[in-house]
Amino acid sequence: MDLKQIMRDYFLDLDAAAKDADRKVAWCTSAGPAEILRAMGFEVFFPENHGAMLGATRVCMETIPAANSKGYSPEICSYLTSDIGAYLRNITPLTKAYGIESLPKPDVLVYNTNQCKDVMHWFEFYANEYGVPIFGIHSPGHLPEVEPEHIADVVEQFRQLIRSLETITGKAFEKSELVRCLSLSKEATDLWSEVLDTAMSKPSPLNFFDATIYMAPIVVLRGTRIARDYYRELLAELKEKVAAGDGAVHSEHKRIYWEGMPIWGRLRHLSNLFDSNDTCVVASTYCNSWIFSDFDPEEPLKSMALAYLQIFINRNDAYKEKYISDMVKRFSIDGVIFHAAKTCPNNSNSYYNLPGRLKGNGISTIVIDGDLCDLRCFSDEQSTNVIEAFLETL
Repeated sequence: MDLKQIMRDYFLDLDAAAKDADRKVAWCTSAGPAEILRAMGFEVFFPENHGAMLGATRVCMETIPAANSKGYSPEICSYLTSDIGAYLRNITPLTKAYGIESLPKPDVLVYNTNQCKDVMHWFEFYANEYGVPIFGIHSPGHLPEVEPEHIADVVEQFRQLIRSLETITGKAFEKSELVRCLSLSKEATDLWSEVLDTAMSKPSPLNFFDATIYMAPIVVLRGTRIARDYYRELLAELKEKVAAGDGAVHSEHKRIYWEGMPIWGRLRHLSNLFDSNDTCVVASTYCNSWIFSDFDPEEPLKSMALAYLQIFINRNDAYKEKYISDMVKRFSIDGVIFHAAKTCPNNSNSYYNLPGRLKGNGISTIVIDGDLCDLRCFSDEQSTNVIEAFLETL
């Protein structure tokens, strides 16, 4: 299946849904309850995906200042400032890519704070602009363990969300539809996990920079056959590459773990940098964030609550240290690069001495400064020097 066509069809269908009085559009955070929304008949749009597009196309460098000028600090999430700035300037990368004039107007906004609280402020902006309902799942955070009471809390919030959505759709919630959507999500996320696990092979058939592109369907099309079928085909292709000894890096000598957000506007630069140093970035925290292995169609709401609470970003430092240490062993990692994203402290795990603790366990680490979107926080020259010096020590 052609990924470009999949994404084209997804966005064009969203555009059509927003113009059709008989269809409903929901905006959702990327680790939010998309399965509930799809089960209740909503087409689902993810502003974080739009923020990544703004970063990758570097349109964000025009839009972040627009949000800053309206009182949104340059210190907060640059997905948020990129996206709100694009709204204020009435521009979107979707126009050049697909001929879509503007983002699909939402009928409802649904967020989950399991990632960070900035999504709450982000979605509140649009609730005020569009005059539509907004609902938040306020997840218990920074958990050492996910306890039954945490799950029960989120399940009750899911139930309240469902009751509220029924008033918007005018239709009763059908559990069978949620089971169907969650079954498809479970299949897709398990396949995505297998896709990423092919990088345990030497040489790895894919790298982190490939995976940030391949991950689009697991973010925006969870709960659909399209996502499941795409990852079935991708996994088969990668297994063929493994069998043929076809590596993502021409001459793989070193293997790196990337901790933190992608630097969207410099993916190609960084990919070429590692390739020229015979190094493959074989695993990452970021791409693994959409592995929801706890999904269980037999207990849809309970398993969704567990899966969305279990994510790496929502756990405490001891969990994160063990997780990365385990990944280093599983993927035969030579060193860990921490990206300290200026505007994304929740996804920057270098601030509380995690690199130092890993070093104490015999794992080589380095920290580079940057940002997910705002390239004013990133230096090609400085990062190249730091990364190449680090690779020479491994």
